[in-house]
Amino acid sequence: EKTLYEGGLSVRTTLDPKLQQIARQTLADGLVRFDEARDGFHGVVQKIDVQTLDWGVALADVPAVTDVKNWQLAVVLGFNGDIAQIGLQAKRDSGGRVPSTRETGTLSPDGLKWTKKTAKQILSPGDVIYVEPISDKPQQYRLRQIPAVSGALVAMDPHTGRVLAMVGGFSFDLSKFNRATQAQRQPGSAFKPFVYAAAIDNGYTPSDLVLDAPIEIDLGPGQAIWKPENFDKQSHGFRTLRYGIEHSKNQMTVRLAQDVGMPLIADYGKRFGLYNNLLPVLAMSLGAGESTVLKVTSGYSMFVNGGKKISPTLIDRIQDRWGKTIFRHDDRPCPECSLAAWSDQTEPKIPDTREQVIDPLTAYQVTSILEGVVVRGTGGSVAAVGKPLAGKTGTTNDAKDLWFVGFSPDLAVGVYMGYDKPKSLGSQAQASQFAAPIFRDFMKLALADKPATPFRVPAGIKLVSINGETGLRAQPGEKGTIIEAYKPGTEPASSDVGDMLSTQSLFTPSPDVERAVGAGTGGVY
Repeated sequence: EKTLYEGGLSVRTTLDPKLQQIARQTLADGLVRFDEARDGFHGVVQKIDVQTLDWGVALADVPAVTDVKNWQLAVVLGFNGDIAQIGLQAKRDSGGRVPSTRETGTLSPDGLKWTKKTAKQILSPGDVIYVEPISDKPQQYRLRQIPAVSGALVAMDPHTGRVLAMVGGFSFDLSKFNRATQAQRQPGSAFKPFVYAAAIDNGYTPSDLVLDAPIEIDLGPGQAIWKPENFDKQSHGFRTLRYGIEHSKNQMTVRLAQDVGMPLIADYGKRFGLYNNLLPVLAMSLGAGESTVLKVTSGYSMFVNGGKKISPTLIDRIQDRWGKTIFRHDDRPCPECSLAAWSDQTEPKIPDTREQVIDPLTAYQVTSILEGVVVRGTGGSVAAVGKPLAGKTGTTNDAKDLWFVGFSPDLAVGVYMGYDKPKSLGSQAQASQFAAPIFRDFMKLALADKPATPFRVPAGIKLVSINGETGLRAQPGEKGTIIEAYKPGTEPASSDVGDMLSTQSLFTPSPDVERAVGAGTGGVY
């Protein structure tokens, strides 16, 4: 510890200042957007005497958050009709004195619309509130409040694990708790891609059919029958794996997990770094196991980077006071990189020492499916960015947690929203409504000056036109077709529905799947 604080160490972090600022702003905007839409006006910060005291001095004594851009404290001085007159908090000088001048303004009626009430209905003289200036209206302000809901955002380089931005809550002044790394929350449907990755890595194809229909799971003697439902309470019969992810079908996912086996899925959860020991019961296939935003974002990174293991890091390197590097995150050996002189030798090659977590072809197939979530599925709002993006929504039981995790070819981002003391965000709250727009806004700004780069297709992938509903090879001129990605020799050879259903399960699974099939529910809840 003494060396850390007194040893003259030079620490270079991975954080990108521009992306960090974008992350802070877009997360804060998203939390405020939810809070104003769902929670309404909470009440004032506190009350001070504006009749007998100098309100400027009294207001200066009220603690305020300082890390939320453009927000400041104000006090209601009175009313002119329905317009609230406010006085703004002044900063004390170095000697602790409050400036003698007083800055005032008005609360704009437009800035109160979200409360669905007038200023007189919710405020009175002496009320201390947060306000934000309206950029094109001098001395007019918008009413603000600290959101009751919180959340986190992580952005990283999916190829190296370098964390480029991390925000652990609405305001560090209010809470030092880092929800990106410390909050253990259920990812819900954001875990489903790992279930489908396990299946595709062991014999399934994206166009194989799984039944989307009511299912009953016998939990054993003395326990109730578990009947998982889809969010919309509807079922659609046989559908492709791609459809199951794009439209986040719970019943399909549970059936797939039954077939593949929860022990194998638990192993994949560990491979991707989401869990150390995931309980191998069927409820976990729907994201009932707790993880962190950092871990889930890192797991998604391994889809877009070709299935390579990465370890998230906030530090690039550490040097001592003499300039000697004592730690480097990228520790790949390269003796030829530090030669004393250059004499036309061959350019050095740095080895790729990352562990292969899954087949790179599987990784691309999952990436392609997640791109479909944005194009056709629950992540449709993200398409507004106008660049190739992929990702998945996550909404847990009773909507206690909302997620969106996804990526561009070179940037992975995870967003989480929820109350610190878990409770429902609303019976109809969905990740597509609130978490996905935060991801969208971040990506729109982060990629503003980047070209629209398509996802990299690895050698060996075969792209085939199929019917998006049946999973069958498309006929010339057929409507409703999509391009599907296949490993060599796995593309559908037939365009006959009967042939497809009769051969549906005739793939050759790996030994792991054979051991896992029929593994049981193990006390799923």
